[in-house]
Amino acid sequence: MKVLVIGLGGVTNGGKTTLAEKLKNMLPNCDIISQDDFFKPETEVETDERGFKLYDVLDALYMDEMVASIRNWMKNPASSGVVTEEPQNTCDNLKNVYILIVEGFLLYNYEPLNELWNRRYFLTLPYEECKRRRSTRVYQPADTPGYFDGHVWPMYLKYKSELEENASMQVDYLDGTKSQEELLSYVYRDIIQELNKLRE
Repeated sequence: MKVLVIGLGGVTNGGKTTLAEKLKNMLPNCDIISQDDFFKPETEVETDERGFKLYDVLDALYMDEMVASIRNWMKNPASSGVVTEEPQNTCDNLKNVYILIVEGFLLYNYEPLNELWNRRYFLTLPYEECKRRRSTRVYQPADTPGYFDGHVWPMYLKYKSELEENASMQVDYLDGTKSQEELLSYVYRDIIQELNKLRE
């Protein structure tokens, strides 16, 4: 049995969850873990001097629990309830390969996670498009006025530049303004190549 752990990270509203769900439907033995499931309750998230809840930082998440969940999945992916349906055009010799897609906005800035990835993707968006998409979404708790410019975007830029400065980190940057079909097609082909390498 072999496992492939795929990171699908990047900007808020960049299309990570949509892409992960579509990939899951196309790939054999594929499961998803979402970083959003590891947010601390609102009472445990720090508030800064402007009254902004600091959600876009690692401290707002139970990262150790997330790492543990991924490691548990890797130990026994077949027991995770993953559906082993036969997706299109994959062959019999992939039956013993399990794929985990981990999607979230802060995947590659937490050291214990970095030894787990087989492939890392990072979705980007320009400021205006990201702000536009964010404004159409409803969050619990809701974004307060100025929150995007005062916290969300600066944190994205901070963590992205940390990533770019880390020369040892192999990351495939994806343009989130491209059509979902184009992004899906690119990442799907790339993962299939990775699966073929595992089989060799």
